[in-house]
Amino acid sequence: MDEYMKRAVELAEMAANEGEVPVGAVVVKKTTGEIVGEGRNMREGRKNALAHAEIMAIDMACRTLGGWRLPECAMYVTLEPCPMCCGAIINARINDVIFGAYDLKSGSVVSVQKMFEMPYNYRPTVSGGIMEKECADILSLFFRKLREKKKNQKKFSENS
Repeated sequence: MDEYMKRAVELAEMAANEGEVPVGAVVVKKTTGEIVGEGRNMREGRKNALAHAEIMAIDMACRTLGGWRLPECAMYVTLEPCPMCCGAIINARINDVIFGAYDLKSGSVVSVQKMFEMPYNYRPTVSGGIMEKECADILSLFFRKLREKKKNQKKFSENS
């Protein structure tokens, strides 16, 4: 399990290096242990609200496996999925969702709402808080640097 979450963390770090909110996700075919899809947050670069890590990973997994259903697959993601990503997970029929950091502002697995407990036609199993500190630290560092950058830009513009 840790190897898959470690890969998701690597993808989150890649996103951070690209100026994106650092979220990474992988989809694993449980019967083989093979990563069949991976993604990282790319909303800023693609200028697209749909370019969440989970959506990118699901898209790649569907193309890899040749269908829109992803049975016998698990998703590992560094941040608790939002409502859009929970909907995509339900629609893709992903068996298991394993996430790192909790998202108290828009997490829709357990934090803000519990989408997977609602009466939809499909419900994955969920494990949260896996490598939570590592996942949360990447986000905290990213937002700290972003605040410092904005603060420095404001100082520079005031002094110009």
